[in-house]
Amino acid sequence: MVKILNNPMNEDSSVRSVLRGGQRIRARNEARLINAAIQVFADRGLEGATTARIAETAGLPKANLYYYFASKETIYRRAVLGILEKWLDAFNALSPDDDPALAIADYVRAKMTASFNHPAESRLFARELLSGAPIVKHYLETELRDWVARKSVIIKAWSDKGLMAPVSPPHLFFIIWAATQTFADFSVQIDCVLGPEDRSSRQEIATDEIVSFVLRACGLGG
Repeated sequence: MVKILNNPMNEDSSVRSVLRGGQRIRARNEARLINAAIQVFADRGLEGATTARIAETAGLPKANLYYYFASKETIYRRAVLGILEKWLDAFNALSPDDDPALAIADYVRAKMTASFNHPAESRLFARELLSGAPIVKHYLETELRDWVARKSVIIKAWSDKGLMAPVSPPHLFFIIWAATQTFADFSVQIDCVLGPEDRSSRQEIATDEIVSFVLRACGLGG
């Protein structure tokens, strides 16, 4: 009788395949739970939200939430920090060699797209700040402060080269954040003032207006 030996390489390949499959499932379920958490936290806040409601919104058993996240506070922190990191990524590739008008306009457009397409993210972040930022204050005092400082160096370099008007970079960011996020945070007010306007037209018109306003403030025409 011929004895058939198992091929260790085939076994290793099978193990890796199973692990990759498990990682994909984990990533998919975590994303579903975080997206659901953003909706629930934006509507109800940290105190008013429940893990049961988050799991129900995600279409997953409540036990799954605790499998991936230790607590309600854990998923809340992941959600809020993920929102902020995504917003900052839109300006991370900034270089002193970039055209300031194009770079700033692209950043404003990215922030406006985020406000119109993912308003719950902005509302959740606003809730966190209005409550004193108890969960993410340390991140704001360290990571966000460092990010603003790094981008400020580039903006100042543009000003020094005469490529744009001298501005206070931190205050430029405050203006951009406020002008773009208001279309998510105060959408009810905007709906009341503008009336039943087509949403796609509103986004296009508002984006062009905010881009033009910011560029003019930077001495970049617009």
